[in-house]
Amino acid sequence: MNIEDIRNICKAMPHVTEDVKWGNDLVFSIGGKMFCVVGLEGSPATASFKVMDEEFEEMTTRPGFKPAPYVAKYKWVYIDDINKMKMKEWKHYLKQSYELVKERLAPKIKKQLGL
Repeated sequence: MNIEDIRNICKAMPHVTEDVKWGNDLVFSIGGKMFCVVGLEGSPATASFKVMDEEFEEMTTRPGFKPAPYVAKYKWVYIDDINKMKMKEWKHYLKQSYELVKERLAPKIKKQLGL
């Protein structure tokens, strides 16, 4: 896995935007709300994404995972090396994170996006 793989997964989903925030984080969003953040400076690359409430505890006990700084209360997890998950897992968790964030968008934003 590399950053470009994650980028390709994210950009394949409808209405996804990307930009760099905080000087060194690649951020993928739907309707202006983040669903994935990838660290651009470290090696190995790191990432954070939202998981379902019932998955949060289990995910944060896996080797290389922990609650994501600043957003753990929203059930975001941090992985210290993006290679610790296989492509299939990345596709699942990024799609899930996207859907979880999309569901919580304001009705006005959903309408603007045609959702």
